Amino acid sequence: MAYDTTTEIKLRAGYAGCSRLLRLAKGQKGFTLMELLMVLVIVGLLAAVVGPSLYQRIKPAKETAVREQIENFGTALDSFLVDMGRYPTMQEGLKVLRVKPDGSEKWNGPYLKKDIPNDPWGTPYTYRAPGRSGGYEIVSFSADGREGGEGENADINSWESAKKP
Repeated sequence: MAYDTTTEIKLRAGYAGCSRLLRLAKGQKGFTLMELLMVLVIVGLLAAVVGPSLYQRIKPAKETAVREQIENFGTALDSFLVDMGRYPTMQEGLKVLRVKPDGSEKWNGPYLKKDIPNDPWGTPYTYRAPGRSGGYEIVSFSADGREGGEGENADINSWESAKKP
């Protein structure tokens, strides 16, 4: 499109104060600083409104993932018990669900399809045998990575996981 002064005059007359159209008519491309700042303000407002509600959904999702993983470990441990006649010792830990222990002819694993993951907070699960309620106990120390705690830092364990949804 060729630029001429008549186009500029028509644009100024029809769209007074519309600098964007004038720049486009002159062949200039890009956005003004004001336009970019307005977009940043709008994006910031959206993040401020939507962000907290998304963050509130992360914690329950992590807790649900831990409870499901502990349930999977429990199923694998029960299969191990059927084959071996005992639960793994604390020295063997959960790794015995994937790797055959020395001198165990009855082992019929692997009992888990994948390697043993860390909990959603990046901490390894703790296995105890015997546990507080008998056979075994599997614990995730939650967000703080330490035993005990309340609220977001409360431990999630196998003997209580069935009680909570």
